[in-house]
Amino acid sequence: MNKIKQRAEYGDWQTPINLAKEVCAVLASRGFKPASVIEPTFGKGSFLMAALETFPTLTHAIGVEIDKGYVRTAKGILSQIKTSCQIELIEADFFQVDWLKITKSLPEPILIIGNPPWVTNAELTSLGSTNLPYKSNFQNHRGIDAITGKSNFDISEWMLLQAISWIANRQAMLAMLCKTGVARKLLLKTWQNKRSIKTSSIYRIDASLHFGVSVDACLIVIPSATHSQNTNCRVYDSLNQKKPSSLIGYKENQIISNVRIFNRHKHLMSSGNGEYNWRSGIKHDCSKVMELKEEEKGFYRNGLGEIAELETDFLYPMLKSSDIAKGPPFDFSKRMLVTQQHVGENTGCIRYIAPKTWRYLNEYSALLDKRASSIYHNRARFSIFGVGDYSFASWKVAISGFYKFLNFTPIGPFRGKPVVLDDTCYFISCDNEGQANCLGELLNSKVAKEFLSSLIFWDAKRPITMDLLRCLDIAALAQELKLDAKLYKYHSAAHTPLQPVLFECF
Repeated sequence: MNKIKQRAEYGDWQTPINLAKEVCAVLASRGFKPASVIEPTFGKGSFLMAALETFPTLTHAIGVEIDKGYVRTAKGILSQIKTSCQIELIEADFFQVDWLKITKSLPEPILIIGNPPWVTNAELTSLGSTNLPYKSNFQNHRGIDAITGKSNFDISEWMLLQAISWIANRQAMLAMLCKTGVARKLLLKTWQNKRSIKTSSIYRIDASLHFGVSVDACLIVIPSATHSQNTNCRVYDSLNQKKPSSLIGYKENQIISNVRIFNRHKHLMSSGNGEYNWRSGIKHDCSKVMELKEEEKGFYRNGLGEIAELETDFLYPMLKSSDIAKGPPFDFSKRMLVTQQHVGENTGCIRYIAPKTWRYLNEYSALLDKRASSIYHNRARFSIFGVGDYSFASWKVAISGFYKFLNFTPIGPFRGKPVVLDDTCYFISCDNEGQANCLGELLNSKVAKEFLSSLIFWDAKRPITMDLLRCLDIAALAQELKLDAKLYKYHSAAHTPLQPVLFECF
């Protein structure tokens, strides 16, 4: 197999022996003395070698690896180590191994150690790979989340969840290198499943130094327990750090980035029934066609650099994440072509209401028709998602999901039309300017930012999410800051009308 394709397909980042020895030294410093060690995807055998040199208590060592070349290499290296430990190297596919049978045969304490593949199921699917677990919605996503980006996952996440199940109610420890985001997902799932574990630990590592990749990575250490369940995890800034820099935990079915600060503001945690509902912006997955810039009246330049003459009926002023992050004054020269006012609406009437727009959509239909996401399958042609009455509210309070700071911005209409946002933004639709400004004041308060920061992991690809924003009880926040009467006044005021319905398609 081509080595570049192999690295991509198998997430093949071999662990340097010095790093493997550092990891084992950390485990030994914790007083762990394993009788058995398993490396589920051992590659060239760095962790098995380091474990055999570090732990004289080992009597059994088992490794599994799919690449026959690596199996040969590891056998040659391990044969040179003088040890009475029984070593078994198996050439096999991780997904085809009966791991419970293997682990049940081993003496305790058991150490499961290694560096599983750093690759996602979506990346493997794009390569046409069969090196995948049995397909199932193991993350329990519902509805649209199950068929869009949220259902994508790292293969290592699935592998590590399996490994946790092997050592349930055993004297054992899991110690794995992985992306930091994967480590947190593993902890969350483990805590949600009420696994019996002791206090876990995350040790940050320099992936650029050890693997030549720019990824937030760590060593995750999860000690198994027989009865107790601990939902805290100490975070260390390096393998050499003796004292943790922070403590993450699990509260209200939520992973918490700073337990101390969260406990100070936990009364602001929402029950999920608030009247202020966060929404995401409009999703169209074809910015070159659906996003344009006004050149002169009636003429717009699209993302392909081509000029189109369009009616204004379906064009709305648009802001993106970068605009929201930068803040006002805004450049309102950008437009979004909004083909529906609610999900599932027939788009055929565009032909009659705005014939130039209809011709434009058909001219670029090849690009729109090949949008890969399954959410567009069996839908009206030129469909969009994340659109509803809320998209056309005259006033909104918005935040970018990509930028690593909390800044909430009130946004009003432009030239009598509501401003729409792209799907990297989140917002609350408002009844009027006063309500938008009051909500902006609340959300930008020190108390709100402290509460939200206690839930945010800033190293995540999209640190701010809609689920996270919905954790804040805005009514409770308003009461604490003594702004509840002001907020109620604006909420009770006459609503600013939404953009009038321009068409009705059947």
